[in-house]
Formats: sequence, C-alpha cells, structure tokens
Amino acid sequence: MLSFLPAPLIGLIAALLLGLNSLFWVPILLLVALLKLILPFQAVRRRLDPILVRIAEAWIVCNSGWMALTQNATWDVQGIAGLDAGGWYLVNCNHQTWADILVLQHLLTRRIPLLKFFLKRQLLWVPVMGLAWWALDFPFMRRHSEDVLSRHPELRAKDQAATRLACEKFALIPTSVMNFCEGTRFTALKHQRQQSPYRHLLKPKAGGIALAMNVMADKFQAILDVTIVYPDGAPNFWQFLCGRMKRVRVRVQTLPVPTELARADYARDPAVREAFQQWLQRLWQDKDRQITDLLEAR
Repeated sequence: MLSFLPAPLIGLIAALLLGLNSLFWVPILLLVALLKLILPFQAVRRRLDPILVRIAEAWIVCNSGWMALTQNATWDVQGIAGLDAGGWYLVNCNHQTWADILVLQHLLTRRIPLLKFFLKRQLLWVPVMGLAWWALDFPFMRRHSEDVLSRHPELRAKDQAATRLACEKFALIPTSVMNFCEGTRFTALKHQRQQSPYRHLLKPKAGGIALAMNVMADKFQAILDVTIVYPDGAPNFWQFLCGRMKRVRVRVQTLPVPTELARADYARDPAVREAFQQWLQRLWQDKDRQITDLLEAR
C-alpha cells in the first residue's frame, strides 16, 4: 500500500500504471480486432470475440492490481454473490463520476460477462482507449437534446438503429449490457436545471434500456440494478487516482426482466412507452431511497 505517500504522488503513480497497463493490452486487442475486421464472418466473430473479452478482462484485472496498491478505501459491497459469468445481464447504475466505471469493473469482472457500455460518439477519439472500445464493439451514440430531436426526429431513428445493431452483436456471446439511465454524471447544477424529482438522481431516460430489452428479451436472464454511494463525496477521476476515495458502498439487486414490456413495441406504442417509463420511475424512486439510507448509515 502506498497510502503513506503524498496524494499527488500517489495520483501520478496510479496514472502511470493505468497508462502502462493500457499501452500493453490495447495493441494486443487491436491486432485481434484487425483480424476480425479482415474476416467479417460470423463464424470468425464467434471465435475471436471471446479472445477480445479475455484480453479486456486481463486489462481490468491489472487495473484492480494498481488500485489495490494505491487505494486505501473501505469497500462495503452486497449482492454480487451467485452471479453467472456465462449469462446475459442488463446492468443499470446511478452515475456520479468516472470512478464509477472502475468500481463496477473491479467488482463485476469475471462474476458476470464483460460490461459493454453505450458511449458518447466523442469518446471514440480518446487516445488509445477509443480504439479499444471500438475493438470491443462498444456502441458509440450521437446524443441529441430533446429540442434537436423534436426538429429532426430522423436522428432518433438513427440512434435506435445503432443501438439495435450493437445489441444484435451482443447476442452472439454472453454479454453484460451496461446502461447509465441518467445519461450523464450527476451534479448539483444538472439536478437543479432538470428540476429532478429525485433527491440524489437525475431523471432517467428510458429509450436505451427499453430498446436493449426489446432486442435481447430472450437473452437477458436478469437485470442487475447497481447503486453506488460515496459517503465522503463522489471523487473526480484525479481524486480517485490520488487515493482520496475513502469509502464506497455498493448494492446490487438482481431483478426479473419485465417480459411484458421487453417484448412490446416501445418505439411505436405510446401506451408501452408510458408503462415502461412508470416502471423505470418506480425503480428510480426505490434507488433514491436506498441512496439516502446508505448515506445516513454509519
């Protein structure tokens, strides 16, 4: 443990180890991805996709190694026992900081299949990691405001088509489809601008999770509803690297897939959209209460 060192030095060491880890594994990942690109046949994909997943999992395990070296956090985790590493899951989580992703990967890798995130299109250009996400078939979405979508409804159809294509690829091998329903990280300013009815959450967006359910209704064996709480305040990414995440509480609930909604037409049926949004709002109300309880617990 390096907790005796000054926080900025810990941060530099953690950033260096993260960078070296990425520079080691990503080129290997890209070589396999290039072979898949040259031979775009489903039989080839079925053989190479598991190899890509194993490489990504090795990268995550190494990240957990430098986290153990540089972090001195107390982890309070419940609900991750008995998960199936060979199944399909739809994972939903509240979102406060980039550290959420490392927390999720650290806890869930090799307990469930590799988490596949829906990413903003701009993240494709992140050095090194953008190529890695592309190689792993992470879907890159063009997110538009409701005002833009109201003037150009065809953009919504394009995002739905991209989501559907990604989910069809996810159906080939066991996958965990990761969705942050808030669509962005929580901040007090965003909360105020939205006039969110929730105390600790932004308003959830139903479109992505609904379409993923619709495309993969027969694959998902459960929904994993994850709640992450940082009792001392959510660290930004640099604070996380510096070891300033002192406590993290994580609760994972395994929920059944609402098949009557998953197999209905969310995109075209207003009644289905209303029912799905009500289901998600109830989920969000329960999560909001749980966050309050976790923050108040000693």
